[in-house]
Amino acid sequence: MRKKVLIVLLVTVLCVGTASAQFGFGGIVYDPTNYHNALLRYFQLQQHLIQLQKSYAQLVSQYNLAVQMARNLQNMPTRYRAQFSQWRNLTSLDSYGNTAGWVNGANSGLFQTVLAGYRQATTPLGTYDQSVLSGMTADELARVKSQYASVELSDGANTNALATIGAIRGNAQTLENQINNLEQDSLSGDSNLNSEVQVLNKINAANVLTLRSIQDSNKLLASLLEQQVIAAKQQREMTANAINADISRRARLAGNMNQVAGTLTASLQNFRMP
Repeated sequence: MRKKVLIVLLVTVLCVGTASAQFGFGGIVYDPTNYHNALLRYFQLQQHLIQLQKSYAQLVSQYNLAVQMARNLQNMPTRYRAQFSQWRNLTSLDSYGNTAGWVNGANSGLFQTVLAGYRQATTPLGTYDQSVLSGMTADELARVKSQYASVELSDGANTNALATIGAIRGNAQTLENQINNLEQDSLSGDSNLNSEVQVLNKINAANVLTLRSIQDSNKLLASLLEQQVIAAKQQREMTANAINADISRRARLAGNMNQVAGTLTASLQNFRMP
């Protein structure tokens, strides 16, 4: 009975000692698993700290770049503004009162004004009487119609070129004002005009103005090409008329020679010595 009591007391004491050691009441108990987890968490915290330091350095670098990119050049108008020639309207003397309409049309681009001014400043083109046309040969009639068409096409190309020049010149002042506004905004140091969106808007506006200018240049080139085509047509007519005249001359010459030869042969055959 005593042995049983001693065994129970020994087990009780050992249990109490172990519990007190785990809760800090006795010696420290080393747990390898907890120690390994603690080191792992410490290592992870170190890695997070390193990543945060890198992120912070990257953010600072991006911020410094943004500040540098947002810095404006000083005295941009003084450094970059240049003077360009101004558009000038057409001027002309009007000694006999027949150039004012041409000048007005070339400065305004109004098509009716252009037509009236062009007709007033050029020699009117007459028309053939129908009886005269009926008396012409087929070659003469074709030549007359072709020459008449050349003059009419030249008139059309000339009036179209005048209208194009007048439209460009008439809109020149408005275009000049828009370019000046774009220049003022581009050279301004105001931060309200130099945000990313506003800079892109100014770039788009400059591109649109460039496209419009190219379109006007293409219109002028087209008008010039029309006149060159008509001039080439007239040159062709001159060459074709010369060739046709040579063909007709040679054809008439061959006929005349045959007629002369036939007449001479008949005369020789009928010749009798008295």
